[in-house]
Amino acid sequence: MHKKAVVYMSLSALAFALLNVFVKKLGDFNVYQIVFFRSIGTLFFTIPLLIKNKIPFLGNKRFLLITRGLVGFTAMTLFFMAIKHLSMGSAVSIRYISPIFAAFFALFLLKEKIKLLQWLCFAIAFLGVVLLKGFDNNINNIGLLFAVVSAIFTGLVPIIIRKIGSSDHPIVIVNYFMIISAIIGGVMCIANWSTPKGIEWLLLLSLGVYGYFGQLYMTKALQTTEINQVAPLKYIEVIFTIIIGAIWFQETYSLLSLFAILLIVSGLILNVIIKQSKKLG
Repeated sequence: MHKKAVVYMSLSALAFALLNVFVKKLGDFNVYQIVFFRSIGTLFFTIPLLIKNKIPFLGNKRFLLITRGLVGFTAMTLFFMAIKHLSMGSAVSIRYISPIFAAFFALFLLKEKIKLLQWLCFAIAFLGVVLLKGFDNNINNIGLLFAVVSAIFTGLVPIIIRKIGSSDHPIVIVNYFMIISAIIGGVMCIANWSTPKGIEWLLLLSLGVYGYFGQLYMTKALQTTEINQVAPLKYIEVIFTIIIGAIWFQETYSLLSLFAILLIVSGLILNVIIKQSKKLG
């Protein structure tokens, strides 16, 4: 495996883990306000890039771009809600079952075939979620519901992006997502707006920075080497999140909870490997 790809994917995972940590740290703020700042922070990068590269803002497949933005906003908002109710490692692990839902959507909407081995991988990952619910005392029903529904909407995202195809630049797709999230999040947080004080401004604005660099380094990693070699590394975000959560928030996990998280991540990594081997075969 290309060393640069490993470094890029590790940096991406760390950036997303830090994003999760600061969302948890800012738990006193309304979730829509967090979504608003997360989106505004990223727009500081995407808008100048569109202007610099003379890429049309409105794109071509506007209905699909708007749909992607609305679905992404819903998934992100629900995930941030889940972080408020669950330990971060559990929330991230459950969100990562989105490929299971993506496969279902692809089966019915794109008529893609799914290997029997992939179904086995999904069963392993889903078993992990069931065990996590049973053995993690930090799991509550409302948090679990937010995380699972977030995963369902996250699973829709790659299907919509596949429909968009190469008709629109990736930055245009991200820009739609962030503008829609900023508008809806901004409007929804007005009633419960809490003015940040001191370092809180920096923490809120940094959310978009971590999100942007997480996406940037993931893209760089995927461009550097074969997807099947580097894609499984994105799941080290779970490890980073668990470690930082344990140090910063004193979050604790039983051995059975950690085993459940291992099952989720293992099932999803195996699915990536099998899916890519199918493409290469």
